[in-house]
Amino acid sequence: MPVALLTLVFLVFAASMAAISYRLGRTKTENARLAGWIGFLLSFLPPLALIYVIVLSLKDDAATV
Repeated sequence: MPVALLTLVFLVFAASMAAISYRLGRTKTENARLAGWIGFLLSFLPPLALIYVIVLSLKDDAATV
């Protein structure tokens, strides 16, 4: 595969992991922005990113005041 295609695939994966983490972080955590950043950083190690999203989705909703 050409390098440009691999770069594009990685950027799409990183953006989607950040977006999914942020959306889950809005309901599952008290700090959605941090959850999005963690998801983006973990996208550099795809297995860890997928595990993070699974754990975040299984987490109970955060209490809102």
